[in-house]
Amino acid sequence: MSFFFIQFLNGLASASSLFLVASGLSIIFGVSRIVNFAHGSFYMLGAYMAFTLVQKLSGGTVFGFWGAIVLAAAAVALVGAVVEMVLLRRIYQAPELLQLLATFGLVLIVQDLVLVLWGPEDLLGPRAPGLKGAIDIFGQSFPQYDFVLIILGPVVLGLLWLLFHRTRWGTLIRAATQDREMVAALGVNQAWLFTSVFTLGAFLAGLGGAVQLPREAVNHVMDLQIITEAFVIVVIGGLGSVLGAFLAAVIIGELNAFGILIFPQLTLVLTFLVMAVILVVRPWGLLGKPEMVMRGGGGVERPIRPLTQRGRNVAFAGLVVLLALPMVGGSYGLSVASEVLIFALFAASLHFMMGTGGMVSFGHAAYFGLGSYGAALMVKYFGIPMLAALVTGPLLAAAAALVFGWFCVRLAGAYLAMLTLAFAQIAYAVVFQWSSFTGGDNGLIGIWPAPWAANPVAFYYLTLALCGGGILAVRRITFAPFGYTLRACRDSALRADSIGINLSSHRWAGFALAGFFAGIAGSLYAFLKGSVFPDTISIATSVDGLVMVLLGGVQTLTGPVVGALVYKTLHVTISSYTDQWRTALGVIIIVLVVAFPQGISGFVQGRLTRSEPKEDAA
Repeated sequence: MSFFFIQFLNGLASASSLFLVASGLSIIFGVSRIVNFAHGSFYMLGAYMAFTLVQKLSGGTVFGFWGAIVLAAAAVALVGAVVEMVLLRRIYQAPELLQLLATFGLVLIVQDLVLVLWGPEDLLGPRAPGLKGAIDIFGQSFPQYDFVLIILGPVVLGLLWLLFHRTRWGTLIRAATQDREMVAALGVNQAWLFTSVFTLGAFLAGLGGAVQLPREAVNHVMDLQIITEAFVIVVIGGLGSVLGAFLAAVIIGELNAFGILIFPQLTLVLTFLVMAVILVVRPWGLLGKPEMVMRGGGGVERPIRPLTQRGRNVAFAGLVVLLALPMVGGSYGLSVASEVLIFALFAASLHFMMGTGGMVSFGHAAYFGLGSYGAALMVKYFGIPMLAALVTGPLLAAAAALVFGWFCVRLAGAYLAMLTLAFAQIAYAVVFQWSSFTGGDNGLIGIWPAPWAANPVAFYYLTLALCGGGILAVRRITFAPFGYTLRACRDSALRADSIGINLSSHRWAGFALAGFFAGIAGSLYAFLKGSVFPDTISIATSVDGLVMVLLGGVQTLTGPVVGALVYKTLHVTISSYTDQWRTALGVIIIVLVVAFPQGISGFVQGRLTRSEPKEDAA
């Protein structure tokens, strides 16, 4: 009994730490509608800055230690204010998901920054002065420092409540959370309101990282580890609800504490299972309110149009270049080109879901990865030919999309996006932990193309045919009656419903189609690499797909192809020349976001359309 009580206390201590980070994320999203992917970076910066400041200022005293912790959080808050004023303020009118792309660029820059300033080694901080011992509870030892954390969470919650309910600033924040346009119409300076909110959110993230110093080693991947949990907590609690974030943090903290004892096989997926169940039962979180439409934050979108004559000429010229590529490219060049084509199809399938269907997905890698595993497992265990495996892989991905999509299409906005992430993590956990069948972390190797396609040129042409055909099929579906109906469901669900369109069934079919095309890309990827690993289903792969779509432009069908070409080419080229490739890539992404808020392809298409006769452009 005493052991379980200690586990309960451990869960509360973890919950306090998670709440500090998640509350800042929830406040920022509630007011500014920014999906701040860099929030985990602020958390990591808080931990690194605390490590340095504690060493320089602490002197082994209680006041020195806690002063250094608060100073570290304040320094992160200052960084957050600068980021908001220099970068985010310029793109508030851009589509909301583009702001996510800008914060992803920040993540890359901060990752390189901490490697340069603090090195790649894990850093162990000192224990808190006066709190180095343990308390005996029912014969079990419990760290004194963790008791402080248990108290810290409710104290911060109380302070935030007083701030939001007993100050004019808090009243404005609560009003902006409900209707920021109305707040602006009343003469409130939105710019400074957003800056102050972002600064507060960054402070809380920095504080959350700083207080972890005595508990765990500081490392350069802790940003991505915490951001997923923080998003889960915010979504479970309800976007913009601080009290909801606290309640969700307690649930997740206790799940982590007891889950490893009761369901050790489900440790990787338990949190996401709970989130999926809560979102299915209550789609807007425990204490949230129904709303959330993530698209169109920057105003009216241009309709997706067919290619103009000039666009068709450019596409034909591009096809000629691709057909002639084997004459000038070596084996390595053809391998890179095949990978770009595969990710172009992957991005096109995600764009079909997001751009045409209006369903934002943070877990599209699930169908890419299941396509890879579907093909690899057929070859490995049943010895079927490559062409047959290229059919079974996409079918497995489509089957998974049918199951997951049935639940997802009933939600909207960030809640839908997070439910797709939850299902992707469930698929990842199954692949990772079912090692007797999938190879687990070791993956499946020896998945090479059939002899007739083993030559790099032959495999390149096979990839070009399948990926090019897949992209063309996506275009045809978009301009077919089904595609127009799907776009009607996206643009005006109420009107579409009023004329008798079954919204759920159309979205469900669109979801499954997107999964099928992602599965084709994944199957080809397995044969390109000759192996499959759980990374193909990871969050990083989903983020790569999002970056490609947003970089190219959500409002054009050529966007995902251009985005995949630019992103993969930059990634391969820059990483060949410098170890700081993340910084270079992050800066380029941010510059592109600021310069081309409609995406590269959207910018080019807009310029070309204006220069063409009206009848041709239509």
